Amino acid sequence: MQQQGEVQVRAGVEADLPALTDLYNHYIRETSITFDLEPFTPEQRRPWLHSHPQDGPHRLLVAQETTERTKNPHNGPSPGPGVGAAISGSGSADGTLLGYATSSAFRPKAAYAPSVEVTVYCAPHAAGRGIGTLLYQALFKALADEDVHRAYAGIAQPNEASVRLHTRFGFRHLGTYTEVGRKFGRYWDVAWYEKELG
Repeated sequence: MQQQGEVQVRAGVEADLPALTDLYNHYIRETSITFDLEPFTPEQRRPWLHSHPQDGPHRLLVAQETTERTKNPHNGPSPGPGVGAAISGSGSADGTLLGYATSSAFRPKAAYAPSVEVTVYCAPHAAGRGIGTLLYQALFKALADEDVHRAYAGIAQPNEASVRLHTRFGFRHLGTYTEVGRKFGRYWDVAWYEKELG
């Protein structure tokens, strides 16, 4: 279990799906951070959730406010092999969701398997609390024992907060796709960043 003050980071579970969907839908409706255009239902997001098991290179970690229930290490299943003490396997979704981070397949072709694409989303009310940092610390700790060689992040521009976060974690700028996406009636650039993991 990883906690900072009143925040717990743990593996995402099925009970988190409604809150995860609501958080992501905020970014779809209100920002250019994601290039999805239409909000999702929890049922539509279920395959995404299931593509991030509690072990392996493709992870989903959530940050939530701790409650008396989530502080109890006897709640919920064990975190699963390879997770260790950094991430709680608690199945509780009682606390307020503050954000989530994922590592996902970078590309579908088999030779890309040692590479992952990472992303982090923080709830608007949790901005400035270090939630993104806490999530990435746990994510990269979990990936340290996996067969992952590189992590990539695409950051829609402008997004100085995300650029600072990724730079702090050792990502370096590779280049920028200019006007690669269209949303809200305009074109957006995406800057690509890379982190060496192994």
